[in-house]
Amino acid sequence: MDPVIIVGAGPVGLTLALALARQEVPTVVLDEGPGKEEPRPARTAVLRPDTAALLERLTGTALDHHGVRWTGWRAMRRRQVVSEIAFAPDEPAPVHIAQHVISGLLRAAAADQPLVEIAADSRLDSIEQEPSGVTAHTRGPNGTYWRGSYLVGCDGTRSTVRKLQDIRFPGRTAVERHAVAALRTELPRTDQALLHRMPPWRSSGPFAGEVTARPLPDGAWRLDWLLPPGKDLVTPELLVARIRETLAGWTDGSAPAYDLLDTGVHTVHHRLARRWRDGRVFLAGDAAHLLGALGTQGLDEGLRDADNLAWKLASAWHHGPHEALLDSYQAERRAVVAARLRATDQALPGRRGGGGLRHIVPGTARGHDALLTDGHLGRGALGAPGAYTASPLAPRHLEGEIPVDTPRGAPVSDVRVTAEDGSFVRLRDRLGRGTLLVLLIAPGTGVWDRKHWVSAGVMPRLAAAVTALPHPAELLVAESYPGAPAHSVLLVRPDGHLVTALTGVRPAALYAAAEATVGGVVEEGVGVEAGVR
Repeated sequence: MDPVIIVGAGPVGLTLALALARQEVPTVVLDEGPGKEEPRPARTAVLRPDTAALLERLTGTALDHHGVRWTGWRAMRRRQVVSEIAFAPDEPAPVHIAQHVISGLLRAAAADQPLVEIAADSRLDSIEQEPSGVTAHTRGPNGTYWRGSYLVGCDGTRSTVRKLQDIRFPGRTAVERHAVAALRTELPRTDQALLHRMPPWRSSGPFAGEVTARPLPDGAWRLDWLLPPGKDLVTPELLVARIRETLAGWTDGSAPAYDLLDTGVHTVHHRLARRWRDGRVFLAGDAAHLLGALGTQGLDEGLRDADNLAWKLASAWHHGPHEALLDSYQAERRAVVAARLRATDQALPGRRGGGGLRHIVPGTARGHDALLTDGHLGRGALGAPGAYTASPLAPRHLEGEIPVDTPRGAPVSDVRVTAEDGSFVRLRDRLGRGTLLVLLIAPGTGVWDRKHWVSAGVMPRLAAAVTALPHPAELLVAESYPGAPAHSVLLVRPDGHLVTALTGVRPAALYAAAEATVGGVVEEGVGVEAGVR
């Protein structure tokens, strides 16, 4: 079968290519550039725990070696600390990392992956769809025709794929602007990020009363100053003056010495493509959506797009297309991003001085500070990973379903589990293989040797039910899971979202949930009868 064509070799496109390769699907990545990304220290990303774990799985590299995992977060208003959060050493925390470093890690992993081909200097010119596949034509030094099974546009804000498919991209322009500087200097609390609203020092030039400081490796920092609405020019002289003023304010004296690494102006747009699928053509990342105001991170959502789409394309590639499964990509991901955009757009008037925020967070400015903290830390309506509660793949009316601390459709907690070979691993380590995960909660299994419990109790019956599921599945065992009673069974999608939690071993309910999760597809050779006893 023809490979999947991915247009765009940024972090989202490369992540999708590696995620498909992990599921034995070949890809061709059309890279408009020369095959490498220019280092820009001021262009960085804050990755939440789930997206950081995704990149670590695909690259085989701990991001802590290339970025900074925050130890804490402070929010200040004038001279007062209004909130301070410290992350425990074993607690998931955001990772701040330069985007060119992310791309470099992904490119290195792709170079070692025989199922991924990167075609440099290949600019997309046209797309033709047929019932059996898609053809892409590229121009440039390596211009040619490429034949693929599917095509995914990960080609950014000005997506050629989106334009060729005549997909509208409505939204708002320049909802926020930030002056950005990356610099190396000595500041207190080297691993702690800071949001400072209405700092007490005198503002100079076209700057609003908010600045964030986020640490980078080797003593570097990224500083962002919120700019007021409009198109006021930020000159180098104004930016340097603001850097010195800010550093002096934070160190209670004269500005410490600093080495300026990079500068820029970051403009945030809010846009959402009308369609994310057109036949065999899909959109992902900035080609499908733009967001990022109030501390939210657009790259996070792009990586989640890739994670969601990869297992569905892999299933279609290996077992034939199933429209319900492929359509669910747009239904799930577009709904989540749209909800985040709505929450952010409702909160924006509060930052601009209007009353819109009061409809969400009643009370004083402390509510506004808490809302901004949520956006920066990946919590609440602005920042938390979305749940696919209204997914067309969600099973209905399951006998024996019980609530746990993870809502149905939300990402699962990363607990320690015992794999089928007896090894202890993290639950997130088993994601992204294209298989469903069935997790039995069995206290005591972490103490006893696997050979003593693998053939005892409910395990044989559960193992038989897992073998009979309509999609490949892996059976895992955990000592505990938040909110789950002993001997309950959780079904988890390949991208780590909870399908259901059942009380005890219920083969019929488990089968029905698995069948709904893969869009009603029953793969050839799977024992259906055993699953419904």
